[in-house]
Amino acid sequence: MAGLDVSDVLLDPDFMEIGLVCNRISVDVGDNGRPNTTETTHKFNAVVTTNSGINLDRSPDGTTIKGAINIHTRFALMAGDADHQADEVIWRGQTYIVIQVLPNLHYGRGFIKAICIIKPITG
Repeated sequence: MAGLDVSDVLLDPDFMEIGLVCNRISVDVGDNGRPNTTETTHKFNAVVTTNSGINLDRSPDGTTIKGAINIHTRFALMAGDADHQADEVIWRGQTYIVIQVLPNLHYGRGFIKAICIIKPITG
């Protein structure tokens, strides 16, 4: 598979999810020394595959929903750095946080694979 270019398949509308939403938050320090956040929204297309599925963890102190997906795309997703929080991707009504971005050049020029976990519900 090392030399296999599957970009035709990954760009095929039969496989590709259209209109995923990426929320990106940038943080900089203002003149007053406090952080300023700026959120931008981007739409992109990708092939989404399951990583671990959606799992329900029951424990004595509560119930947690866990899950992960893989996103294969040419859109530059970010797992976060000093100036940005990790991207949040909305797919099928759920919000996922990008935790790792891997170059997938063996799929075709410019493709990345992003591993995303479901965003925990906070109250």
